[in-house]
This record gives sequence, C-alpha cells and structure tokens, in this order.
Amino acid sequence: MKNWLPHNLPYKRLRPLNQVRLKLSPPAVLALGFMALIALGSLLLMLPLATTAPLTPLQALFTATSAVTVTGLVVVDTGSHFTMFGQLVIAGLIQAGGLGFMTFAVVAVISLGTRIGLTQQKIAQEAMNQTSLAQVAQIAKAVLLYSVVIEALGIVFLTIVWYQELGLSTAFYHAFFYTISAFNNAGFALDSASLMPYAASIPVNMIISGLFIVGGIGFTVLIDLKKHRRWQQLSVNTRLTLLASLYINLLAFFLIWLLEAQNPATLGAMALPEQALAAWFQAVTPRTAGFNTLDYSQMTDATNVLTLLLMFIGGGSLSTASGIKLGTFVVLMMATYAFLRRRDEVCVLQRTIPHQTVIRALALTFVSLALVFIAIFALTALERAPFLDIAFEAVSALSTVGLSRGLTAELSTPGQFVVIFLMITGRLGPLTLAYFLATPKQRKSRYAETKIQVG
Repeated sequence: MKNWLPHNLPYKRLRPLNQVRLKLSPPAVLALGFMALIALGSLLLMLPLATTAPLTPLQALFTATSAVTVTGLVVVDTGSHFTMFGQLVIAGLIQAGGLGFMTFAVVAVISLGTRIGLTQQKIAQEAMNQTSLAQVAQIAKAVLLYSVVIEALGIVFLTIVWYQELGLSTAFYHAFFYTISAFNNAGFALDSASLMPYAASIPVNMIISGLFIVGGIGFTVLIDLKKHRRWQQLSVNTRLTLLASLYINLLAFFLIWLLEAQNPATLGAMALPEQALAAWFQAVTPRTAGFNTLDYSQMTDATNVLTLLLMFIGGGSLSTASGIKLGTFVVLMMATYAFLRRRDEVCVLQRTIPHQTVIRALALTFVSLALVFIAIFALTALERAPFLDIAFEAVSALSTVGLSRGLTAELSTPGQFVVIFLMITGRLGPLTLAYFLATPKQRKSRYAETKIQVG
C-alpha cells in the first residue's frame, strides 16, 4: 500500500495518547488536585443521604472548600444540617486537605515499590515546602505515621472525657470528629456554639488545644524532636519554631486575659481559674485552629485586633496550619532588626539567613497583605456589615483559621465567592498561586543598578 502523504510534506511521528504529558508546573498540579477534591466533596455533600435539609450548590461548594482548606467557616450548621454520612464526608475532606493529597500520593507510590520520578518529586517538594528532594519520601511517611498515632491518642482521650456525658458510641464519634478537626486545624464543630459549652472543662480545653498546637508546629519539627532529644542538637528551624510559638502564645495569653478580664460578656463573669483557661484557649486558637470557647463578637475591639495579627501569622511550615507562617514572621522581624542596626547580614540563633529566604518572606507577606486588602475592599463593597467584622472574616479566610464574628452565615452570593477564593488561596499559599498564574523565568541579562529613595 502506497503512502498517501505527499512526498513534499514532512512526516512527523505521532506519539501514543498514553505517552502525551501535560506540561504543568508543580503549583498548577497542586491547585488542580485541590480543585478536584473540592468538586468531589461538593457532589458528595449534595447527595440526599448527606443532609437533613436541602443544600444549595453554593452551600455545598462553600462547605467542601472550607473542609479541604481546613478553614472551618460554615454557612450551615455542621451538626444539624448534615447527617452522619455528610459529617464523615466533611471529616474525610478535612483529613485529605490537612495532610495534603500529595502526602497520600507519595506514600501510595512508595508502598507499591515504584520509584518516584523527578517531576513527581518536584510536585511533592512544592506541596511539602521542602528544599531537598531527598527528604520528600521520608517526610511523607513520617507525616502519615505521626498523624495516625497522634489522632488515635486524641480519640482515646476525648472518648474517656465524654463517656459519662454522651455514652460510649456518641462519645467515640464526637471524639473522632473533633480530633480530626483539631489536629488538622480545621475548627469544624458538631455544635453551633463551637466549644463554648466546654469553656470551663480543663480536659477538653487541654486535649483540643494540644492537638491543634502539635498539628500547627509542623511535621519537620516533630521529626527533628524525635531524632534529637537534646536542645543544642535540634535544627535552627525547630528551635526557632518552638521559641516563637512559646513567646507568641504566652504574650497573647496575658494580653487577652488583661483585655477581657473586666468584660462581663466574656471573662468578667468567670472565676479566676476559668478566666485563665479561656484566655489560654483564645490565645492559641487564632493560630489557624478555628475553635472558640468565647464569643468573638462580644470581645473588645483590642482583643479582636490582636486576634487579627495572630491569625495572619499562623503556624509552622509543613503543618496543618496556614497564615504567613512563623518562620516568615521571624525572618521579617530579624531583617528589620538588622536594617535598624545597620548590619549587612540577617542573623538568628547565631546563624545567617540567606538573602533569598528574606526576599521570599517579604514577597509572601506582601502578596498576603495585598490579598487581604483587596478582599476587605470587595467585601466592604458587597456586604452591609461593620468594618471589623469584614476585616476579621477576610483575614480568617485567607489564613484558613475559621474564626468569625458572625458574618459568614449572612454573606451574599458574591461575598461567599470572595471568601471561597480566599480560603483556596490561603491553603495553597499566595506564592504558589502567583507561581500558578505566572511561572517565573530566569532572566539572562542584568541591568545596571540604580538608587531609589525609600522611606
């Protein structure tokens, strides 16, 4: 049979369809993966067996996004509007979004004995915010192992605490749901009042706060703590994260106690031990946990402003928390200190921070602030609500915290889409989104330096 192609046309061999690969950047793959997970969750939540009352597509999308991004903002009550099946779907979305679908993918490939390719390693590296490709597989397995152990302990302890009050089966189910929600820093609760009924319960406060603090300091820190038992042997990142967490939590604890001690709507009506317990919980929960034992709409404006800062800072890198992250905040502080002291190098704990790290921290913070201001502007134009409520909602959504002053359930349709965008952006990371929209290219030429007046 003769070739039907004209001899003067170049012949190009077509690649089999199964060998055609889409050229997507790692952040693009992560973004598409999270979108697919949100879409699947939305469809599952719209099933008749998932709800006790009709659920609109937008409400399903908002709830699924909030669960996958481990935020905790809700437009319908989780405990009353969803059946046990719907609540289990939410818990599954929280777990998948909190630990990251790339972690599950990496561990699955390793379990099958398949070698991870360079492209897949780059994607996992982007998901886990790691600079070394060699650490990706090791960290992925450690993340799952630590999560299983810590969550199992949380379920056992909370079941014991709630056994007398709720009975064994209900206590176990509540313990299961709250442990997943707390460890993944989601803030979803089965009670419309969150944990306010347990404001005076020492066991509930300590177990829940312990879960989201451990989940929020970062898995690299947990791995380092297990590997090195002595303080001096710990990495600078681990020591910095632990010290920054301790100082910020203690400072926030004393400030909130001081600001709310005379407020009859919050701490003013409590005994001294209960005041300390509630002040501690409200000090640590803004680091993207989302639970509350006090009503934030009844707190002083000063406490709410402090909470805005705590939410914006967030938790540790490679954790279930979001925000700009503790490391970013500390790097910016030390860079500012170095400039004021007229020093050429930025140092912390007797180590020099690379210039590229400082630039990355600055870029991340600038993008986050820009997104917050754009979101506040949009919500102010769309919603009829007090400015503090709008600012609180915007920062809470971008930092995937889940705390609210009551605005979430009253958002208009456009307002809900703004918050959905903020939650997705906050979970993926502003820099990842920027990478996704415009993949950076190396410049082959350099321009002459110039001086620009600053300050």
